[in-house]
Amino acid sequence: MKYIKGEILFDSGFKKGYVIIDKNNKFEIRKGYYPKKADICGYILPTFINIHTHIGDSFLINKKKKFPKDVKKLVAPPNGLKHKLLREAANNEILCGMKKSIEEMMKSGTSYFCDFRENGIDGIKIVRSALEKFNINSIILSRPILSKYDNKEMQKLLSISEGIGISAISDWVYSELIKISKHVKKKKKIFALHASEAKRENIDLILDLKPSFLIHMTKATKSDFEIIKQENIPLALCPRSNLFFGLKPNFKLIKEIGLEIMLGTDNAMLNKPNIIKELQFTQKITNNFSTEELLNMITYTPRKALNSIDYIQGLNPFEGFVVLEKKTLNPIYIHR
Repeated sequence: MKYIKGEILFDSGFKKGYVIIDKNNKFEIRKGYYPKKADICGYILPTFINIHTHIGDSFLINKKKKFPKDVKKLVAPPNGLKHKLLREAANNEILCGMKKSIEEMMKSGTSYFCDFRENGIDGIKIVRSALEKFNINSIILSRPILSKYDNKEMQKLLSISEGIGISAISDWVYSELIKISKHVKKKKKIFALHASEAKRENIDLILDLKPSFLIHMTKATKSDFEIIKQENIPLALCPRSNLFFGLKPNFKLIKEIGLEIMLGTDNAMLNKPNIIKELQFTQKITNNFSTEELLNMITYTPRKALNSIDYIQGLNPFEGFVVLEKKTLNPIYIHR
């Protein structure tokens, strides 16, 4: 038997409690004070959700390349450096990089990740292949091979993925996005997009696409945030990626307005998809959120967002759990 005690994060907040793990590795979570000496002490949390990744570019993280610190030059389709390198790379190179990123997520306590997958149908096939031998859940958002709507391609993409994840509206002919959004919503799947990352974009045009959630909004205004709050649209933040481009989320304003915030690790060529590192970095650069609020960004808030669009409905948050050391927030035990 193993005994773990500490503060357990429930959707209603932290409660004193403990976990008993039997010889068959089954566990039971209980509220209240545990009178005996525990084997481990710390924050006891549901496993994590990394709400925004691009693991397709994982193979680039160890390349001796100098990446431009400009969003458009590096990651904007179709001619950003990342996309050129993806087109030049062999499938096996991309596949190996993905597997390393999946291993990184698992060892840091992630049980679900939501990936924006480039390269159309072939891109989906590669990531599905990478996932075959791993015990991790995925929500794969595909993307047309070209920045335009093609009915047959969309039918195929939506049959093998959970939805569509696109770049900023600035990268597209807007009428093409309207067609894509309508097709996705008709199929009752996820439609998500990057918004106002390097420059402010028209929030009305963004919302007319009826996004399930948005990513970044580093250049958004107060009124933009107020509108997405009114529309109950969650926002995914990726502070480490933003920093690379000289950007930073407006944490103070986001907190003031009360947005539903989630954390993602974004491009794996810039940072390994370790959501704990993202959390620790966020805690370091802002004092606007409590530890409990930060931990909710990688546990209950993304679960709520995904439940609202029927993707992990009924998922027990404590199918597994992670124990974090209170002072550092480093993982000291993961039970999957």
